Amino acid sequence: MRKTKRTPAKILAYLVVGVAAVLFLVPFYFMLRGSLMTSLQITDPDWHWLPDPFSLQGFIDVFEDPSVPMAQALGNSFVIAIITAPVSTLLGSMAGYALARIPVPGRGAVMSFIIVTLMIPASATFVPTFVLVSAMGGVNTQWGIIAPGLFNAFSVLLFRNFYLKFPQEIEEAGRLDGLGHLGVYWRLALPNSGALLASLGTLSFIESWNAFLWPLVVGQEPESWTAQIALSTFLTSQAINLPALFAGAVVTILPLVVVFLVAQRHIVQGIAATGMKD
Repeated sequence: MRKTKRTPAKILAYLVVGVAAVLFLVPFYFMLRGSLMTSLQITDPDWHWLPDPFSLQGFIDVFEDPSVPMAQALGNSFVIAIITAPVSTLLGSMAGYALARIPVPGRGAVMSFIIVTLMIPASATFVPTFVLVSAMGGVNTQWGIIAPGLFNAFSVLLFRNFYLKFPQEIEEAGRLDGLGHLGVYWRLALPNSGALLASLGTLSFIESWNAFLWPLVVGQEPESWTAQIALSTFLTSQAINLPALFAGAVVTILPLVVVFLVAQRHIVQGIAATGMKD
């Protein structure tokens, strides 16, 4: 096997990447450290690198606090994210394929309109969206939180660019077998866009899980809270339980860490996949 020559430039690059990785991990260290300490240890003026002794009381307080339904909030966040991620990705894929491959009049104007929506700040559409969802009875419901996030213009744009370079030979072979536009999309185009589907699905899951303002406005009752809203109540209470606050942060971020570690390779490949090689 050929040995890789380690030049000074490569060594320097590894050092820079290593330092950057450590800096990015520092907040996670403080969060995990605080979750395993008591309040006295956290506020102690003498610095402690590790909890001594380790305490799990913070995690117990997170789930036993009667004013914060953390377990139910985690369940709500999981349901919202697990529905939003695949549905929004599939809708983006369908719209992107239609705009790229189905020759219908006005598809250029539709694509231009979708691109324009990317330039509109979310704050400009927040109030009209809330008025519409409220008029339809979506306040304090999960569908009211989910529905506005099901269409993602960014996903449509990426899928359109991907399908524009999808080999026409594959489509022609499918049409020779009697497939229409829907059959070609479902049996040929969609299975070949797995990396992009995984990438955008993961990003959609993370975005839905981290959403705060919209779930806060729509989910006004504790039964409709998401994990981020439940976690924020530890900051707004009169007496802040620091171990519970850190423990809640660990609990809410753990699903995102797992999803990212599983799908990190697909995220890079999917964003880069704007076409297919010959």
